[in-house]
Amino acid sequence: MKFILGTKENMAEYFSEDGTVFPVTVVTAGPITVTRVFEKAKDGYDSVQVGFGAQKKERITKGEMGAMKGGFYKTLKEFRLKPSDKNEAKEGEVIDVSSFIPGDKIQVTSVSKGKGFQGVVKRHGFHGGPRTHGQKHSEREPGSIGGGLRTHVPKGMRMAGRMGSDRITQKNLKVVLVDKENNLMLIKGAIAGKRGTLVEIINR
Repeated sequence: MKFILGTKENMAEYFSEDGTVFPVTVVTAGPITVTRVFEKAKDGYDSVQVGFGAQKKERITKGEMGAMKGGFYKTLKEFRLKPSDKNEAKEGEVIDVSSFIPGDKIQVTSVSKGKGFQGVVKRHGFHGGPRTHGQKHSEREPGSIGGGLRTHVPKGMRMAGRMGSDRITQKNLKVVLVDKENNLMLIKGAIAGKRGTLVEIINR
């Protein structure tokens, strides 16, 4: 199992050797430092805790400081390991983008852009009401939310509300290019989130 943390930068175009153009997302990936290794025999489960991004010492709480070994980091994340995964990580080990190669199939997890309170047309894709038959201001209204026979709104009814800021996992994405010198990774397709969003990349 290979894993790394990074931040989303921007989207771009990548031209392959045969002239095919791919839409790619540029990610600044790593380096990350292994701060702790959890073992099932001692801790009850297998995982690897890593730190990413430099942080000032005065901005870290005492509880966080106890978990950080070898430096001060903006982000601490755990990667849970399956029984089939071999745990070869060691505390203090530095993992960089060179552990990935072009062609790797990866799973990317990030938080999508927050869009605030939105109506049903944008949030759920409703087409709105007709402009005819005496209706005047119902182009983007949701319509009826009851069924006539019940006295409550059915559970799961699609209505207006907060949209975005969801943790999204995208599977079967492909690594197109790895730039070790600049800690950059080009991933085919779009990744959820804005510029600067924390990105978790896993290759099993």
